[in-house]
Amino acid sequence: MNLSPAAALSQPLRVLLVGVSVIALSHLLDPLGWRYLNVDGVYSDDLGRMLRVMGYVPVWLALAAAFILHDRPLGRACWRRGGTLVAGILAAGVTGEVLKVLLRRERPWAHEGEYVFRSFSERPFSSSGLAWPSSHAIIAFGAAAILSRLFPRARIVFWGLAWGCALSRVADGAHFVSDVVTSAVVAWVIGDRVWHLTSHRASLRGTDVAPSA
Repeated sequence: MNLSPAAALSQPLRVLLVGVSVIALSHLLDPLGWRYLNVDGVYSDDLGRMLRVMGYVPVWLALAAAFILHDRPLGRACWRRGGTLVAGILAAGVTGEVLKVLLRRERPWAHEGEYVFRSFSERPFSSSGLAWPSSHAIIAFGAAAILSRLFPRARIVFWGLAWGCALSRVADGAHFVSDVVTSAVVAWVIGDRVWHLTSHRASLRGTDVAPSA
């Protein structure tokens, strides 16, 4: 169904409005998250470590390589699933680093849960020690945004792992709730754009971005 120009324009505006509202409201949870969600040694057991590596880029690069190898019989189309996953996580990761440098909010554990913003005159292009958004969470959510479209019946697994990674970062004291909520919103938007871009290109070539197993 073709949308009118006004309707096509209103859709991204609604997404922007909802996203900004969710991020703004999530800041109300930051004091509660800092006070009640902190868990000492959250990464001292296997479950915690597993959740953290959901935000580790090489994990998803390895999965993308598996997709490519599995889809080799499809010829040039073998790159579609793996390539879309790589594009999604890299776009989310780069965007997260840019936002960190622009927003410049430091980690909660460095200031006992208080908001402190680093001056632009201090290490202007370094994201080290900055927390908004969470790098681990935005990678995990970026992967979930693509994988939930490739395998929609399994989306609860991908989003569950991503939220587990995000909440583990809050439990570790490395991030505020709003850091990881921002990561989720931004990664969802980026994943949606990457998916539609790759799907459009695939449709022009008469192929499917999500070939059957």
